[in-house]
Amino acid sequence: MIRLTELKLPLEHSAAELEALVLQRLALPAGSTLRMQVFKRSVDARKAELLVVYIVDVALPSVELEQAVLQRLAGAPQVSATPDMDYAPPCRAPAHWSALAADRPVVVGFGPCGIFAALMLAQMGLRPIVLERGRSVRQRTKDTWDLWRKGILHPESNVQFGEGGAGTFSDGKLWSQIKDPRHLGRKVMQEFVRAGAPENILVDAHPHIGTFKLVKVVENLRAQITALGGEIRFEQRVTDLMLDHNPGAAEGRVRRVCALAVHDLGTGTRYELPAQRVVMALGHSARDSFVMLHARGVRMVAKPFSIGFRIEHPQGLIDRARWGRHAGNKALGAAEYKLVHHASNGRSVYSFCMCPGGTVVAATSEVGRVVTNGMSQYSRNERNANAGIVVGVDPGDYPSDPAALRAGLGDEAAMAFAGPHPLAGIVLQRELESRAFMLGGASYAAPGQLVGDFLADRVSTAWGRVQPSYRPGVQLGSLADALPGYATIAIREALPAFGRKIAGFDMADAVLTGVETRTSSPLRISRGEDFQSINVRGLYPAGEGASYAGGILSAGVDGIRVAEALAQDALAASSLAMLA
Repeated sequence: MIRLTELKLPLEHSAAELEALVLQRLALPAGSTLRMQVFKRSVDARKAELLVVYIVDVALPSVELEQAVLQRLAGAPQVSATPDMDYAPPCRAPAHWSALAADRPVVVGFGPCGIFAALMLAQMGLRPIVLERGRSVRQRTKDTWDLWRKGILHPESNVQFGEGGAGTFSDGKLWSQIKDPRHLGRKVMQEFVRAGAPENILVDAHPHIGTFKLVKVVENLRAQITALGGEIRFEQRVTDLMLDHNPGAAEGRVRRVCALAVHDLGTGTRYELPAQRVVMALGHSARDSFVMLHARGVRMVAKPFSIGFRIEHPQGLIDRARWGRHAGNKALGAAEYKLVHHASNGRSVYSFCMCPGGTVVAATSEVGRVVTNGMSQYSRNERNANAGIVVGVDPGDYPSDPAALRAGLGDEAAMAFAGPHPLAGIVLQRELESRAFMLGGASYAAPGQLVGDFLADRVSTAWGRVQPSYRPGVQLGSLADALPGYATIAIREALPAFGRKIAGFDMADAVLTGVETRTSSPLRISRGEDFQSINVRGLYPAGEGASYAGGILSAGVDGIRVAEALAQDALAASSLAMLA
């Protein structure tokens, strides 16, 4: 097939016009026989007259004709052979492998990364065991609504923990800017479609699913894993990592996984699960697990992340700013935006996880703390648009004094460390989330302020045109002290700058809700080219929690890559054992 890129047509156009443009690009006569398949479709809104931009794959009547056309257009940058995007696993377990293997691979965490790691391992015949601390997705949904409707937090079953991971209660965005030469993202998308996601996610440039559709998709992916011999165990919290010395390592500095200590939260029992290969797909909020891994000497380092607020506007305002006279056109849907401002104090401020036609949600996983996030359904038809407006922070900003570290981590985890403490970012997160809890009235309500009042540094006393969507509620007041001073200063400078890019963005009665702290993991668990921890063999750090992904799609891709590496290592070791 032949791939054509940058095919641009007016917003209102017909299929015949697209075919005519394809024939023109290929320099073929009108009426020539061809078969077209749209690979990607996007909208160019940089000018008043919107354009639809296509990437199209074209099949001609014969391979010989396709080769002739490609040779004739060899210098055209927008014409090429369609790449082979079919996924092929690098290995597969023999039929007898499961009977001879001493153990099965274990996947800890069942968010997007854990799901795809387990799915790939199952498809390769390795029958994984999945340990998920939270509950199944439907029970988890009920638990999450307890917080939103009643202010009752379930620490092990919420927006962060449970089947589907944090991405389940988000906009369900399925696009990423990662380098993906093997088209693993396409594999993720195809598995989503096979599991019940709308087929248009394979075509839309910025696809999304939304929470309600994701619930069923996640359940169907789970069913595929179990049908292939995998096992998913819910309410299983891993409390410790058992290690032995690697006999091949100099001076015993490198150790190997031999078992996991597990607390069955459903029955209250505790047990050890033998395991030689463990995928740690924890997500960015498994703070107790990070503390445990650090205590076991697993190499990790503090890394930058971002903090800020959620901002809400009428969705119509964003639509008009982005689509102009085309606002409201059903072919366009709810408009998105992406904004960046480099503040004069050296801080970068940017929009994060923009949710068109969505809601701001309570996303804490710890008692006595408030965290915000954004969520949309597939329809994206709620009245408000929301996004995180966040400021970058780095390890130099994190608490370093022993008292703060002990307060945020406990005495053992806060031991002296050369350089920034690997867990210090967690301490900063907890400080800000606890402060937000108190500013909101200590009831899981969030603190809020109107943009005009925030910019003027005055207390808000009444809502304007924008009603906040966060539940269990918003306590109106001041956010001046909700973040460190440098972050507040940078956001105050950024909002008017964003208003010059999107008319009305800094409208006086737009709403800010605090705080947003879970933008990404505040640490990275170091791993080598073999995807294993650099100092614990058999441990495969993966996904967002280990800082190798940032969103549903990239987490799924990382899960695939880690599963492939684990499977190759396991099958190679198994072959050696059989030969011995």
